[in-house]
Amino acid sequence: MNQPTLTPTPAESTEPRPGSRATRMRQPLAKETLRTLAESHNVCVRPLAIRRTDTVTGLTEVIEVPCGATLASKCKPCAERGRRLRIQQLREGWHLADEPAVRPDRAGEDVLSLVRVRAHLEFERADAERQAMWDQLPDLDEAIEDVDEALAATGLRGHLTPRDRDEKPRKARSTRRRKDSPDLPRLPVDGRTIGRSYAGRDGKTYRPSMLVSLTLGSYGPVHSSIRRGAYLVPCECGQRHGERDDLLGTPIDPAAYDYRRAALDAIHLARVLDRWWQNLRRAAGWNVQYAGCVEMQRRLAPHGHFAVRGTLPRRLLKQVAAATYHQVWWPAFDRPVYSVERPPAWDADQGAYVDSRTKQPLTTWSAAVDQLDTPDAEPAYVARLGTIDARGIDQGTKDAERSIRYVTKYVTKDIADQVSPRSEAQRAHFDRLHAELSTLPCSPTCANWLLYGVQPDKTKPGLVPGRCTGKVHQRRTLGFTGRRVLVSRQWSGKTLADHRADNRAWIRAVLAGAVDGEDQDQAAVPDPADGANRYHFELARPDDPDVPPVEHRILRAISTRIRWRQALAQARENPPGAGSATHDATTLTQAA
Repeated sequence: MNQPTLTPTPAESTEPRPGSRATRMRQPLAKETLRTLAESHNVCVRPLAIRRTDTVTGLTEVIEVPCGATLASKCKPCAERGRRLRIQQLREGWHLADEPAVRPDRAGEDVLSLVRVRAHLEFERADAERQAMWDQLPDLDEAIEDVDEALAATGLRGHLTPRDRDEKPRKARSTRRRKDSPDLPRLPVDGRTIGRSYAGRDGKTYRPSMLVSLTLGSYGPVHSSIRRGAYLVPCECGQRHGERDDLLGTPIDPAAYDYRRAALDAIHLARVLDRWWQNLRRAAGWNVQYAGCVEMQRRLAPHGHFAVRGTLPRRLLKQVAAATYHQVWWPAFDRPVYSVERPPAWDADQGAYVDSRTKQPLTTWSAAVDQLDTPDAEPAYVARLGTIDARGIDQGTKDAERSIRYVTKYVTKDIADQVSPRSEAQRAHFDRLHAELSTLPCSPTCANWLLYGVQPDKTKPGLVPGRCTGKVHQRRTLGFTGRRVLVSRQWSGKTLADHRADNRAWIRAVLAGAVDGEDQDQAAVPDPADGANRYHFELARPDDPDVPPVEHRILRAISTRIRWRQALAQARENPPGAGSATHDATTLTQAA
């Protein structure tokens, strides 16, 4: 039987037909192209329109100011610019040889005269209280408030007296250390912030510092990837996991993993870190300075990397870590009384939340806290640190530069962005931890206190347990809501604004008028010589007639940035004066 002959068909083209919808959908988008070009030239993609008025000449103009976002998801150029500024801050303060302390200026006669008037008013008020002349107190309090406002206008830092005279007395807690925590040496804290220097055999002076990593404890074994040289160490599950394995960071036994303690440690880690630095300074005997960042581990537990000026014995660091804890003096919340499906209801007549069955009001916050004043009271939770890793870093080495970039590598992302789940196991681990966070109390005013039979502080109608709007319960934080970047006060003696101003001043000196117009980073900064009160700033609305569309402003900023960089590169090759050589060349790269 003859078989039919099959005619070969031409190979189907992978390219869509010209003019088809598929072809049109593959064409680049105008807005995405503009955003890509702006990001490639480090131009803010969300510039703010600021109206600047010269109070001397009366000239009003609209200028563009970068949004200053710190997250790359909002504005990548601004976030990257902030990261480079943090790198500069870490680099300048890590291996200082001189104390960066800034001594405050002495108060002038105008400030002293106001303080003198304030002293007389305080005396008259105390005398009126002693003689029971209560009708004079309102006038005296108003006069005192006026003097305090005048003192604040002079630039006086701080307050002479507490703001509120009727401030509630603070609950005094015992400062005696817990019996389950080791004692620490407590030395008088010297005011120095510079570590020790060492003389080498080659005659050079070495001033080493440290890179310290602080990690929370274990909540159960997780799948991990550990490499020792070329050898991949087997996990506790018995298998070897590569760097991209979908099981990394997930519990080996999810049923035995302590999600509650992991969630509570994340919520209170910021307090634990603050207590650790206090204990370290008391144990070391000098004002230890640090700068670092908190990020998330694969197991979804936050930990911190810190550059520490000077060196300390590793034994002392581990001793301080083992003895550091934070006690949470809240009412007990270890066992829920109500469920999210059947929470207590608000009773308008009683002005409180009541049990849905008995109609009895729940315990008030003040009554629940008063129960903690007994001698045998225990804190609701005790948060502790886990392990600590420290290694020495020498100044000016490649290891120091790598460590700085390692500390700041995730500052442009949300703390949970770097551990976004890629597999079902990781997603289940993420969801389980978030579910635990959604029912734990985050503050005295949290709605989740209703689940534990306690009315939140400053209770009000409309609270829904399990749906508290606090940042602790959001998926993008996973419990940690403290500051991501932590820098001690005397790290470099400068704030980020000071570092930014130094960069601008140096760039102006290098350019020396070589470029027309102003760069986007410098447009809103008036010349200090003109006086701080010469310009008046206000936020312009996008629909104002003198405000061009944001796309036009971004295009103009891109052109300005291109010309500015060309002039800066030319000035760098042929500096106009000797002053440009006094600044570190790395600052030019960061500022550009």
